[in-house]
Amino acid sequence: MNANGETTGPLTRQTVLATALECIDRDGIDALSMRRLGTALGRDPMVLYRLVPSKAALLDGVAELVLSGLTVDTTDPDWTHQLRVVARNFRDLALAHPKAVPLLVTRPLATPLGLRPLGTLRPLEDVLALLTGAGFTGADALHIYRALFGFLHGHVLNELQEVVERPEETDDLLRLGLFRMPIDEFPLIRSLASALATYDGAAELERGLDILCTGLTAELSADSGSPLNSTSPSDSAVVVSESD
Repeated sequence: MNANGETTGPLTRQTVLATALECIDRDGIDALSMRRLGTALGRDPMVLYRLVPSKAALLDGVAELVLSGLTVDTTDPDWTHQLRVVARNFRDLALAHPKAVPLLVTRPLATPLGLRPLGTLRPLEDVLALLTGAGFTGADALHIYRALFGFLHGHVLNELQEVVERPEETDDLLRLGLFRMPIDEFPLIRSLASALATYDGAAELERGLDILCTGLTAELSADSGSPLNSTSPSDSAVVVSESD
């Protein structure tokens, strides 16, 4: 440490990104700045620019860091099983870093695919490898990927907004703050207070995956080029009901 109270010695990009993720987990994306990150690292903020040239590059790097925890077994012969594993792991990452979810879900929308950080494209490449290895065409594999991650993004955003206003209350209307809603304008939402209060994110994910896999199986099995055509009716039933 020097006379200014700053840490000296080698500083790596990985350390910078890991510390930035810690800051986001604690205070949120909007609270992160190069100055605050420098303070957390015990470094002059200007030193950080040698490793991450801008705030945008920093956020992209954090997204890559989080998504590095999402692995796909491209050799799994059961593609529906592997997609379920990927979905569960994505949810786990989102719940572990809820304040970083916008980096995974909404930030990529502002960047053309070819300009996104390579690490954020790894799940796409690996899912395509899994599905084309199972016999799907590239176009069908992309269709499945889009359907899966469109569902996952919506699911995690929905799950993370299920916030209880007054956890100490026993009445569901009070716990969720639904009593604030005019009963004549929102009768259905208010009537579902108990269902909303007992929201189970893991169960909802599995239910959604059942619906998604059933739909994909039904649609793609009608395609003469789909590997699903070689699956017997009894095998299809196993695939669809796998999570039961």
